[in-house]
Amino acid sequence: MSLTDMPAIRVRGAVKHFADVHALAGVDLDIRQGEFFGLLGPNGAGKTTLISALAGLLRLTDGAISVMGHDVVRDYRRARAVLGVVPQELVFDPFFSVRELLRIQSGYFGIRGNDDWIDELLASLDLTAKADTNMRQLSGGMKRRVLVAQALVHKPPVIVLDEPTAGVDVELRQTLWAFIRKLNEAGHTIVLTTHYLEEAEALCGRIAMLKAGRVVALDSTPNILGRVSHHALKLRVAGLSGLPAALAALGAVLQADSLEIPFASHSQLEGLLAAVREAGAEVLEVEIATPDLEQAFVQIMQGASS
Repeated sequence: MSLTDMPAIRVRGAVKHFADVHALAGVDLDIRQGEFFGLLGPNGAGKTTLISALAGLLRLTDGAISVMGHDVVRDYRRARAVLGVVPQELVFDPFFSVRELLRIQSGYFGIRGNDDWIDELLASLDLTAKADTNMRQLSGGMKRRVLVAQALVHKPPVIVLDEPTAGVDVELRQTLWAFIRKLNEAGHTIVLTTHYLEEAEALCGRIAMLKAGRVVALDSTPNILGRVSHHALKLRVAGLSGLPAALAALGAVLQADSLEIPFASHSQLEGLLAAVREAGAEVLEVEIATPDLEQAFVQIMQGASS
């Protein structure tokens, strides 16, 4: 296998037990170099356990994980050198300034004299004005930016973002995603876990969904969206005191003055609108809702066996 054909991340038969809890129940996964990959699942699905094993923070009960061909147990130092992880928790050393912290982090990887790259990171994450500020004095959003800079200070080809925008403002999200997109375009592999499914839909080319420690869906984002069985015609209506049987038979749902009717083909729209009028409703507003990742996620989770 050539270096370019080698997966950025390879997971084979990953099993992790915590007493009677099976956090991972046999995960197989290849993430290609240069991908922007989404790792999704409800709380307790095994995402954080998988990332912790990937980063060498815990040992699998069975199975193996490699990063750029380096086994995370047998070749820990090399695996860790090619991986940058932005953790979900705000973990930081309160005794140093932002710049000092990034220099110390560089030292962990044997890197010296990389102030030019540190300056670029600070500028890209809008942290330049805070470079000499003690970490204790930063807001939560600023601390999260520093975590991103820490993960990238050794220029890893593989970057894992574990809920990077949880609880942060819109400005930080925009700044972060602009920078991460730039890194991905430059060839870095990005792995994202997030509960903001609209972010995953917009950013990720391929997605894996986990439930109860197993991969229950793995496909391109368009194909995942294609699993949603219908679009929806959303109407604001007047004149309906209840849901007529004719509309109920079409799968319509009425809430207050909002009527939603699922459909599979746009050729059905004219007939659906006619049915609404025949039921005595006055159409005030019309919206066509396309399938989104949240719908697909709910359907896949409901359909996956526990």
